[in-house]
Amino acid sequence: MKNIVISADGDRKVFSVPDAVADNLTKYCGDFIKWLRNSPDAMKYRMGGGLCYNEEDFIEYLNAWIFPNQKSKLVKNLGWIDYSSKLPEPYVDCPTFNF
Repeated sequence: MKNIVISADGDRKVFSVPDAVADNLTKYCGDFIKWLRNSPDAMKYRMGGGLCYNEEDFIEYLNAWIFPNQKSKLVKNLGWIDYSSKLPEPYVDCPTFNF
């Protein structure tokens, strides 16, 4: 398990996720967005012709559908950090993604 930092235009949160996710974060986030748009299992995220989701929904998706035997979990909420600012140690080198 490795740490990632993700957000949805709000607080930046550190999650421990399977290595494959951390090593290919952009791919897994893209797959999640495709799943949101196309899967009948993602109907609860479709509202008024748009999508309504956040970083915790991505973690729920990983835990339920992609890696049910390797549960991802919240490590720390870093709070609001401007996207042009450096992350604090020890998270500075973690893969990051903003939805």
